[in-house]
Amino acid sequence: MAVSKSTNTYNRQNWEDSDFPILCQTCLGDNPYIRMTKEKYGKECKICCRPFTVFRWCPGARMRFKKSEICQTCSKLKNVCQTCLLDLEYGLPIQVRDAALKIQDDLPRNEVNKEYYIQNLDSQMSKFDSTQPSNAALKSKGASDLLVRLARTAPYYKRNRPHVCSFWVKGECRRGEECPYRHEKPTDPDDPLADQNIRDRYYGVNDPVAEKLMRRAAAMPALPPPEDRTVTTLYIGNLPENITEEELRGQFYQYGEIRSLTLVPRAQCAFVQYTTRSASEHAAEKTFNRLVIGGKRLTIKWGKSQGRQGPNDKNEALPALEPVPGLPGTLPPPPPAFLHPFPPQMPPPPNRPNDFFNLHHYAGPAWGAWGGVAPPVPPPPALHYPSQDPARLGAHAHASAPQT
Repeated sequence: MAVSKSTNTYNRQNWEDSDFPILCQTCLGDNPYIRMTKEKYGKECKICCRPFTVFRWCPGARMRFKKSEICQTCSKLKNVCQTCLLDLEYGLPIQVRDAALKIQDDLPRNEVNKEYYIQNLDSQMSKFDSTQPSNAALKSKGASDLLVRLARTAPYYKRNRPHVCSFWVKGECRRGEECPYRHEKPTDPDDPLADQNIRDRYYGVNDPVAEKLMRRAAAMPALPPPEDRTVTTLYIGNLPENITEEELRGQFYQYGEIRSLTLVPRAQCAFVQYTTRSASEHAAEKTFNRLVIGGKRLTIKWGKSQGRQGPNDKNEALPALEPVPGLPGTLPPPPPAFLHPFPPQMPPPPNRPNDFFNLHHYAGPAWGAWGGVAPPVPPPPALHYPSQDPARLGAHAHASAPQT
């Protein structure tokens, strides 16, 4: 049993004893049959320095063992996890949540005042529902746009990985694959994320994780409306598989009157068309990067403009396009004779595929040049062997040739 020097040992009725910790889904792990060890008054709370019941467990395979760090009274005061000290509803640091909700931290920092404040708060919490946050500001404040954009919608189990093996970094680890620690290159020691403090995270000051999230929120892209004022359709992507048209209509009808809603289950998307442009802009502003249905953050985009598919009048000419530099010019049109090589008034060709001259005439110029009548087939040229070539034999060869 741990005994604090700053805590009165005789005031043991204020020590905390609990049966189950207050944890987030990430720290609890994905194993539904998790086993925990419970140590009554095992350690001091790192915030109020009171002894409390410590729980220890392994969230999953190839994960490091985790334990509760603060007491449940401090956890309920800020509505945070006892291990990671992140908000239980949004999964964000306290500094980000308080900045979004504009909550002022009035928790005393002095040891004596803090102990008196925690004791009074603990006695008040016993009269109310223990499943709700004790801070009145958290109950009255609603979700802000910043919290909805930055909130985690799914557990982040990568945070439960083992620490880096220090012996492997020095090249002295001999365990190999049996080593329970990670064999990876450590992060830069100058990185602000490498220096995190539990007290700073709980009080919401100088938290490097919170500052990183705030910078990310400031750099988040927006969804500007298209220039075409006739576009009133929104594309909704990343939909859950079991969503119905009635559920989707109930989510978007609050922003304006809907003209049509088309659900495409195979592509897991939908198209919502509003009757007015103002309603569609209002819906895009309120749902872009904020709407979560069934644990999935929906993708919101503007629909494409239909535009003018072609000229309305047949006599209207197409707009002239500027030539692209570096490319050759347009090719000249083919001659009229090649536009219709086989006029409809032509008779079908004879069925003589092996006739060379027949194929030559069909592959030649258009038959329209001869008025639709096939030209006569010329006789085959006379064939002469080299020894019988008249040019070589000369004129006397014809004179001495025998008469037949």
